[in-house]
Amino acid sequence: MSLSPKESALKKKLEYHYKYFDFSQISPDPLEFPHRFKNFHDIEISAFISSVFAYGNVKQINETLEKIHGMIKEPHRFVMKYNYESGLKKFAKIKHRFYTSEDIAKLFYALNRIYTNYGSLNYLFLLYYFDKDVSLKNTIAFFTEHFNSFLSEKGNLTQGLKFMSPDPMKGSACKRMNLFLRWMIRKDELDFGLWKEFSPSKLVIPVDTHVAKICKQLGLTKQKTTSWKMAEEITQKLMKFDPNDPVKYDFAICHIGMRKMEF
Repeated sequence: MSLSPKESALKKKLEYHYKYFDFSQISPDPLEFPHRFKNFHDIEISAFISSVFAYGNVKQINETLEKIHGMIKEPHRFVMKYNYESGLKKFAKIKHRFYTSEDIAKLFYALNRIYTNYGSLNYLFLLYYFDKDVSLKNTIAFFTEHFNSFLSEKGNLTQGLKFMSPDPMKGSACKRMNLFLRWMIRKDELDFGLWKEFSPSKLVIPVDTHVAKICKQLGLTKQKTTSWKMAEEITQKLMKFDPNDPVKYDFAICHIGMRKMEF
């Protein structure tokens, strides 16, 4: 696909920023936490937790994640031995914006159920992954339904838990889930590429206020509000620049917005 002069200039800038935002630029970002681990399951669990809490001020996000990681130390071992009643006491003093301490205890209960029944998040996602799908929208929707069923075993879904696992079929941009999937599927200095069965070309960009603002300025979306539709539109535009890995530009775009830099 040939690019117009304007598109060629934008691609050049995107590639420049992608290369600039390497591992030396990772801080401050919740992605720092899974990089503390070497084991597949520890990375997977830490990444999932880190993405779940990735909303709001990055300082607040990292402070909460520091507390949680201080409690779980070995994520896979913690999840496999997890007891919900003990968890309620353990997390009693931790909350994060919309999440109560009880929501956090239920999150770890759901993870325990997933790892006990399926062995990994990777395996559960694979059950809902179809090569014919152009994106991971259906995969996310099926996972969310399954995940919510585990959360519901300990009572009705609170507002915090509903926020924790939104449904792309209902229009949510699913920023945090798309962020987790980017970390697991893409492979470079920042992203782990642990889930080798999935194609990076099916990823959808995680859209938050920073990404939305920059992408509007760059003409990558005409959508007014942050939604799945906006995320899809931006991803499709980025595919012009790298059809096999359109979401590779996400970290740079997000951090340019976060750090109030000029694109």
